[in-house]
Amino acid sequence: MLEGLSHKFESIFKRLRGQGVLTEQNIGEALKDVRMALLEADVNYKVVKDFIDRVRVKAVGQEVVQSLTPGHQVVKIVWDELRDLMGGAHAGLKLASSPPTVIMMVGLQGAGKTTTCGKLARLLKKQGRRVMLIAADPRRPAAGDQLASLGASIEVSVHRADRPAGTTTDVAALCAEGVRRATDQGYDVAILDTAGRLHIDDALMTELVQIKQAVVPHEILLVADAMTGQDAVASSERFHQRVGVTGVILTKVEGDARGGAVLSIRAATGQPVKFLGVGEKLEALEPFHPDRLASRILGMGDVLSLIEKAQENFSLEEAETLQKKLASQSFTLEDFRDQMKQVTRMGSMEQLLGMLPGGQRLKELAGGGAPERDMKCVVAIVDSMTTRERRDHTVINGSRKKRIAKGSGTSIPEVNRLIKQYLTARKMMKALSGGGGKRRLLEALRSM
Repeated sequence: MLEGLSHKFESIFKRLRGQGVLTEQNIGEALKDVRMALLEADVNYKVVKDFIDRVRVKAVGQEVVQSLTPGHQVVKIVWDELRDLMGGAHAGLKLASSPPTVIMMVGLQGAGKTTTCGKLARLLKKQGRRVMLIAADPRRPAAGDQLASLGASIEVSVHRADRPAGTTTDVAALCAEGVRRATDQGYDVAILDTAGRLHIDDALMTELVQIKQAVVPHEILLVADAMTGQDAVASSERFHQRVGVTGVILTKVEGDARGGAVLSIRAATGQPVKFLGVGEKLEALEPFHPDRLASRILGMGDVLSLIEKAQENFSLEEAETLQKKLASQSFTLEDFRDQMKQVTRMGSMEQLLGMLPGGQRLKELAGGGAPERDMKCVVAIVDSMTTRERRDHTVINGSRKKRIAKGSGTSIPEVNRLIKQYLTARKMMKALSGGGGKRRLLEALRSM
């Protein structure tokens, strides 16, 4: 998502930074290009107009025109306005002072609401909270079964209607019953997976209003499909008018959505985007940070999110163990393979490169899918070695390389290249972790 927009912004501001003096004319030309880029990204027309007007007023000010780096000043103004457009700061969940916190999930059918309930439950459980999922969609076939399966996979309790199939169900009463059970059993959070429709209708809204009145939720989160563009904005407005949503979770942002929804939804509804669904797996739910996304759009990267991903996948103990192996020259091919696997757990290389400054250019240089293929190749080659070969690369002669290449489905040159990469990496990592570098590395990890 937003890859095309980021690429266009990078091109626009590269031209702007190359001009020594800024005038109203060249600022106007740049903003015209920004306007077209935003409209092509499916951002709401009124939102684009207001955005450009605010940027124009600040960009033609004397402090910019007379600046030593006027092009960079304009980029900073656009970054500020993008951040403010998307909400300014991260909006977390409003947790109740007296548990359970009741979170009511609403949205259209097909937006990924049930899966998002599982993702949110997993995230909250990881934070140390006891979570209960409440199946509040008795009409959709197997909706309760899907939620129960998700709950079982993350070891979270699920409350379902204890009524014979086909009987009339009072959904508001069912939700109230689930919340009472969560309260009685000491749960911290209760998440209601309400029914959706293929379109917004009075029956759906009436049911949601009844549920809201019955359970008085602390949060009403709208799950919207980012792939639907401005339709997601329109449905968000209608849900907010009838039910009063407190936040939005955008799903499927890892696809080829042009980004209009994420840039428009706050301005259209006044409610913040709180999370982004970035994949199909249950761990693929990220808190939404407007400042970080603004930086990524403008090609500045998102190093803070990259650090947080590293923190989730690498512990201080692992870093210290790795440093000791490097210092004692005992860093083996097994360790090299394990490091590759840990990097892939952080996400796809495309996602990780996108978090680095100039990430768009890095992705173009890497080529589509090439880093993932290379990492899989590394794992296959090392797995085809014997235990002795993994722990002592010096025993790998010509005949062994031939056997390893055959076993891994690769070639002898690829095996040679892996061994060269391993030796280079070991040398670089040892130099980085030696002396004062070791202290700085450990201090950085402890501060995370």
